[in-house]
Amino acid sequence: MNRSLSLLVAFVVSIAATAQTLQSPSQFLGYDLGTQFSRHHQVIDYFKHVETQKPLQVKLEKYGETNERRPLMLAFVSSEDNLKNLENIRENNLKNAGILEGTAASTNIAIVWLSYNVHGNEASSTEASMSTIYKLLTEKQDYLKNTVVILDPCINPDGRDRYVNWYNETASAPYDIDQQASEHQEPWPGGRPNHYLFDLNRDWAWATQVESASRLKAYNKWMPHIHVDFHEQGINEPYYFAPAAEPFHEVISDWQRDFQTQIGKNHSKYFDAEGWLYFTRERFDLLYPSYGDTYPTYMGAIGMTYEQGGHGRAGLGILNDEGDVLTLVDRLTHHTVTGLSTVEISSKNAEKLNAEFAKFFDNKNLKYKSYVLQGDTDKINSLTALLDKHEINYGFAKGGKVSGYNYITAKQGQMNTTAKDLVVSTNQPKGKMVKVLFEPNTKLSDSLTYDITAWSVPYAYGLNAVASRSLVQPANNPTREIIPTSLKNSGATGYVVEWGNMQDAQFLAELLKNGIRVRFTEKPFTTQGKTYDRGSLIIVRGDNKKMDDFDDRFAAIAFSHRRTFDAISSGFSTSGPDFGSPDIKLVNPPKIAMLSGDYTSSLSYGELWHFFEQQLQYPVTSINTDDLSSVNLSKFNVLIMPNGYYGGLLNDNLIDKLKTWMRSGGKLIAIDGALNSFADKEGFGLKRNKPENTDSEEDKEKTKRIKYADRERDYTKNLITGAIFNTDVDNTHPMAFGYGDNYFTLKLGSSSYSLLDNGYNVAYLGKNPKNVSGYAGKDALKKLDNSLIFGEQRMGSGSIIYMVDNVMFRSFWENGKLFFVNSIFFVNNNLVEL
Repeated sequence: MNRSLSLLVAFVVSIAATAQTLQSPSQFLGYDLGTQFSRHHQVIDYFKHVETQKPLQVKLEKYGETNERRPLMLAFVSSEDNLKNLENIRENNLKNAGILEGTAASTNIAIVWLSYNVHGNEASSTEASMSTIYKLLTEKQDYLKNTVVILDPCINPDGRDRYVNWYNETASAPYDIDQQASEHQEPWPGGRPNHYLFDLNRDWAWATQVESASRLKAYNKWMPHIHVDFHEQGINEPYYFAPAAEPFHEVISDWQRDFQTQIGKNHSKYFDAEGWLYFTRERFDLLYPSYGDTYPTYMGAIGMTYEQGGHGRAGLGILNDEGDVLTLVDRLTHHTVTGLSTVEISSKNAEKLNAEFAKFFDNKNLKYKSYVLQGDTDKINSLTALLDKHEINYGFAKGGKVSGYNYITAKQGQMNTTAKDLVVSTNQPKGKMVKVLFEPNTKLSDSLTYDITAWSVPYAYGLNAVASRSLVQPANNPTREIIPTSLKNSGATGYVVEWGNMQDAQFLAELLKNGIRVRFTEKPFTTQGKTYDRGSLIIVRGDNKKMDDFDDRFAAIAFSHRRTFDAISSGFSTSGPDFGSPDIKLVNPPKIAMLSGDYTSSLSYGELWHFFEQQLQYPVTSINTDDLSSVNLSKFNVLIMPNGYYGGLLNDNLIDKLKTWMRSGGKLIAIDGALNSFADKEGFGLKRNKPENTDSEEDKEKTKRIKYADRERDYTKNLITGAIFNTDVDNTHPMAFGYGDNYFTLKLGSSSYSLLDNGYNVAYLGKNPKNVSGYAGKDALKKLDNSLIFGEQRMGSGSIIYMVDNVMFRSFWENGKLFFVNSIFFVNNNLVEL
């Protein structure tokens, strides 16, 4: 054999050996992909293997960690040349959008981000992520010449492992395809949500969860041109891919609409060849900004949801209603095909993607140029913390008048601004996202939507706002308000802290946990030339005389929470109650229980669990609904019933048990669907609204003749799909301390209850209420006449608190949370310390 031939053989053998070192997912895992569910650590191990074997084409990056300490990982996959130049590609893309300063170089590199398994029990997509990266590196190298592919193999590792571990320990061998089998009946709370039982696919905009906040940091570093969110739907649905359904938000460009259709047609080519069924343009719209398809869309990308039939019911295989066995192998194969198809068409259109991406960030045609927000400093700071997560620019006003749409009055008006007022303008690269988050009322092209239709940030944060058609220039050198240092005074009778926001609530919780006794006032009082409103906290030295380091401990806690306080020399007030008045009550630290389990909504429970642990930071005991009949409720003085479905739980005996407990001083807080268990029941003042039917006989006859195909759309007149209403508030009631005489509530549905006859109507809607934002059908509006939003009914020494609207919904309606806190600490504060 001559030398040249020997070298050629050696080269071929070397290439073959190198190719063999990259194992397929099946080879690496030791089982055929799709015949078992892979645990999260196995998936991460496979991606590490790929990086080790292909270091010139694959780079792994840890971008965060879950509450249960599982890593959140990204894989960057491209050609060798692109990976060497990865940072330049990233920076050039941000320059192209105007996010980084400088002129973008001419580029034809497409950036495609593929996100898998945001819902933990929609588990086929993580399996598909392994197949996808393998095929990209072995079969589809050509796609990578002008494409950077970013894969997030599992957005929700905690939820995925909750599902996978349950299934692996439950399933039969071989798997049972009967829908009734236990392996197809996932127990509460299911694997869909994360550790705190949040739906991460509805948390992109609000970023309340650690997974979302961590992901946004990575996402905003890259700002991809394409983003795909892989999901699963019911077992009888085939496969859904783009284009999306109406309504599309008005900021979505013609190009974004059109390229979705091109992508869908590319997928259909592969699905048609295999005889796989699919559908498009139905159900999944592009409106609510907190999804994995809409959020990227409003950031300039082509954002899409792909839905494979299966979900948590499917397991490794299930017989669907059409008589077909749907397997995990089928499901991951379909997801692999659409993932590769997405990369393919992006590669073919890389130059156009870059050009249109740049055009998206031209915001000169937006109606409102600036949003000016005014209100409590802590609420302003909470909002700027959200804007920081999205890397949205803001400033502070110079002072002067601003004219525009007034959110409070819902009409044109003026605002006198100060240097404390926030200015957020649309003349910035992310101006369209600003519009989406801040706009007073989202334009709807179709009332049939997949989610809520109102979320406007000024209402959610409880801030006065004006949307101006003129650009409001912020101050050149803005100065954030500095919290003045308050001085402890060992000679003072006590200290007073004003009450008005969640930061005050966190401060109160910390004082109580540290054994500091706190009072609050039910009436305004004036002392030392200053008037303090209802709810103000009073920390009296005499209540804490057993604490040697009282002043130091109190001041340290106040400083850590950035709370200002006033040292008061005497308990004798100039006007209003003195410190020893019955109107100034002791906050006895509540012992709180909260229901969990089968009869509760796992999402509602999770919202509250997260609130107590991560926001209020106050202890709560979870009690499974199956154990409620045997629980000794006398150990608790507050019981919270999250939104849920308690009809099968609360029999007469349990209702009597709750009544007895309340009459003895217990306080029950019922939220949203939990109210159904008490409405129209003996002993409870809650009554369902039964509005008079004012339809004429002619209208009734027309309704009977509505065609089958039109029934769904006609039914929307009965719906409220997340709309905002302005309510009246009795802010003399302890539940409303810290609020003004009105409150903007987010109403999620059309449930309606009459005003309490023998109770306190704390927040309510009057005659002929109108939604200020979002969709509400005409018949649903009729039901809301004179209806309750929040109320309290006394029962013996205790109370039941009715919260018709869920202020904890997805944890983003910040301005409602104080109603809940007040209910715990202030309402009917006759609790005996346990």
